[in-house]
Amino acid sequence: MNSTLKKTWKSALGLCVLTSALSAGAQTATVNAICSTDQSWCEMAAQAFTKATGITVLQTRKATGEALAQIRAEAANPKTDIWWGGTGDPFLQAAEIGLLAPYRPAYINDLYGWSVRQYAMSENKVGGFYTSAIGFGWNTELLKKKNLPVPKCWSDLIKPIYKGEVEISHPASSGTAYTILAGLVQLMGEEAAFEYMKKLNANITQYTRSGTAQAPNVAKGEVAVGISFMFGFDLWKHNKYPVQSGAPCEGTSYEIGGIALIKGARNAAAAKQYYDWLMSADGQKIGGLAGSLQFPANKTFKPDARIPTLDDVRLIKYDFEKYGKAAERKRLLDRWNKEVGAQAR
Repeated sequence: MNSTLKKTWKSALGLCVLTSALSAGAQTATVNAICSTDQSWCEMAAQAFTKATGITVLQTRKATGEALAQIRAEAANPKTDIWWGGTGDPFLQAAEIGLLAPYRPAYINDLYGWSVRQYAMSENKVGGFYTSAIGFGWNTELLKKKNLPVPKCWSDLIKPIYKGEVEISHPASSGTAYTILAGLVQLMGEEAAFEYMKKLNANITQYTRSGTAQAPNVAKGEVAVGISFMFGFDLWKHNKYPVQSGAPCEGTSYEIGGIALIKGARNAAAAKQYYDWLMSADGQKIGGLAGSLQFPANKTFKPDARIPTLDDVRLIKYDFEKYGKAAERKRLLDRWNKEVGAQAR
């Protein structure tokens, strides 16, 4: 082999090695995620992030209670890199039992104070992703057909006229339902709250696994009244379904949706990129584009005009620190299962 041919062959070989290395690098640019917000937001965010960065997102949608159970089960060998969306209490519980990695982003000043407080409360293991309030949604046509009044207060929903007309999610699997449970305890006092939930149980038609089920079920006329986050009902209202929503007159709980990196993540660098993108203006805008109308954490852009204001909602002083602890959640869920969930309906 002459010297010129040898140099050409070596150059070609070097190029092949470099190409293989780059290809291998590209193959490792993957992030494994659990998303606990609306399916449409989960899917659209993953697709937009991959388009912007080239990083593949392998993502599943799970209710927050189910997500926490999975991450806890995987603790010795984590398969998830990042968890985002859904009520913040399960995130705080995951932080407390050592499942999450601390991260305080450089853009912290771009976020609202309620988001920043989540970082402080969790030693930077949980960020505040969005906020929204618990309320009622009702199908206007069904209420009219059944001659039922619009529910305005918690006290309305335990009236016999609503028997079989109310739907809510299950607090063991749904962070939404746990937010309702913990909120009622704080609003009424624990004993009165459990007496209330026993009475409410008599009117419940079903306890769904996820707190996102109530809005479509009400909109499609499968149930007259749903208890969930109000933003979900508002989307169907904007889409011309016979749906209205309101906050209970006595006061209500609210969520600060979570976002967190998993301790021991296999793809930590890619997970951090996904995290930063989700918290950026580009990532947070996806919520409105996907029809998820929670109020976003990033204050550097103008959010979707359809997002409902909380100005007229009577919010309780929700104790995220106390009710975000694993022991308190277990205690309340055990009591709920024994005194409410076990009742025949």
